[in-house]
Amino acid sequence: MTRLQADADTARWVPVTGSLGFRGRRHRRAAIRMLLGHGSRAIGGQGRGSGMLAWGLSQAVPLMLRRADGRVLAWVWKDEPELVVVTAQVQEITPQVRVARASRPMEYDDTEAFRGTYLGMGERLVLPPAEGRVPFAEYSWDTGAHLVTVNAIAGDAERFGTVLPAVDELARSVRIVDDLRVPETTGVLRINPA
Repeated sequence: MTRLQADADTARWVPVTGSLGFRGRRHRRAAIRMLLGHGSRAIGGQGRGSGMLAWGLSQAVPLMLRRADGRVLAWVWKDEPELVVVTAQVQEITPQVRVARASRPMEYDDTEAFRGTYLGMGERLVLPPAEGRVPFAEYSWDTGAHLVTVNAIAGDAERFGTVLPAVDELARSVRIVDDLRVPETTGVLRINPA
């Protein structure tokens, strides 16, 4: 099965993936509240996420990420979880995925080349804040069979640029790992991508 791995600096990032129970709970809740606030503002609300809803989602999100089985990874900024949330996702490329990417608004065409350590040359798109839009960065690699995307959503538009180099570093470390079945055995051979 295709899944993702990344080398996130533990001095900067707190992983949401695999953080069941109390571990990372405060960071998860703050990040989810920030994302809910952005969603609320986008539909004309007050711009502040519900505390109870954020708590409920902070309990459910690690279970949903566990169910994704490595196809989705998530991190929050350690010192201030509401500053930035980063997710990485791998999906199989289908004609529908290609059409969806080609149908995005014109500002999504302003990408620049971005080299990943393991995935090679990809693209980076940084969209500044605009009316009704939260600043974010998207990194993407088309491997032919899979599309790998890393998205960073800002909680604070003015300070997003200060954490962008750390997001670049995290995005460069993302890689695909696969389990390969060996016909002679019933086990799984894991090949270190390094």
